[in-house]
Amino acid sequence: MSRVHIQGLNITFGGHEVIRHLDLDIHAGEFLVLLGPSGCGKSTLLHSIAGLNPVSGGRIDIGGRDMTHAEPSARGVGMVFQSYALYPHMSVRDNLAFPLKMAGAPKAEIAARVARAAGMLQLEPLLDRRPAQLSGGQRQRVAIGRAVVREAGVLLLDEPLSNLDAKLRAELRRELKLLHARLGNTMVYVTHDQVEAMTLATRIVVMHQGEIQQIGTPAEVYEQPRNLRVASFVGSPTINRLAGRVQDGRFHCGGIGLPHAAADGTALTLGVRPEHVLIGDGQPFEGRIQLVEPLGNQHLLWIEAGGTLLCAVLPGQPQLALHDGVRFGFDAARQLWFDEAGDRLAHP
Repeated sequence: MSRVHIQGLNITFGGHEVIRHLDLDIHAGEFLVLLGPSGCGKSTLLHSIAGLNPVSGGRIDIGGRDMTHAEPSARGVGMVFQSYALYPHMSVRDNLAFPLKMAGAPKAEIAARVARAAGMLQLEPLLDRRPAQLSGGQRQRVAIGRAVVREAGVLLLDEPLSNLDAKLRAELRRELKLLHARLGNTMVYVTHDQVEAMTLATRIVVMHQGEIQQIGTPAEVYEQPRNLRVASFVGSPTINRLAGRVQDGRFHCGGIGLPHAAADGTALTLGVRPEHVLIGDGQPFEGRIQLVEPLGNQHLLWIEAGGTLLCAVLPGQPQLALHDGVRFGFDAARQLWFDEAGDRLAHP
């Protein structure tokens, strides 16, 4: 396993700054996920660690050595791309062995490493097949295996599951987590899918427009988002955002009013995750159901109240239907308050 330390990283393409003065310390042996929307710079950052992108400024250390301008082959990293990038004329066995052959490894060592990787990824029955004879999930396992055989201290994965259907993604997520537990090496994983990030990561790095918004464990990023951008990106369904102002000691947004100690006229946004919206008699607010989305073990209720549309998660089979009136409130301990700039207030 290797530690990756990035300091003051700048990456510019065509005069446009894609990464700006980025600092990041990736701990040895952790599973770090770079999370953010398309174009936020997460893949650019990953490719820079791999040596595939030129660096305009700053430094990248891998395993305690300066690798800022080193060739990719000298960095001690394995790379898995979104596309499978397998050689179609080669068998699975030969695809796995190829990077070791190129590195001049002895035949006995190549055979041992290929057998070890094939065992980890359940590829033994497929070793003599060619990529065209494999399913999408099997091809991606081969692509992961080709990086694993190098036994690199750092494994870099660039949205490796995005070409798969939902069932295969879930299966391979589990396999990747088990693989990390077995290998113990440092993994850096890029995704725009917050479910992947939450289920896989030791820590999550949330990015936006080439900058880091927050670094933390999945629980920290979900429960203590640093700003409204992070709160809105992490969580499914997305967080409810109620924008309003404080007047006479109360925050007002449409038909919703809550006590707040901020000065009169202060603009605030209240963030409430759908699972923290409380439904039932005795709750303080009234609304009307605009949409019901059944999801099997739970339902999503979309509630209109005073011009504001809110989402609530209810377990089981609630006895509520479209256009029904409903009373609702918010879990006071789980409310998140944000100022006009979108930064979270530590003491609302």
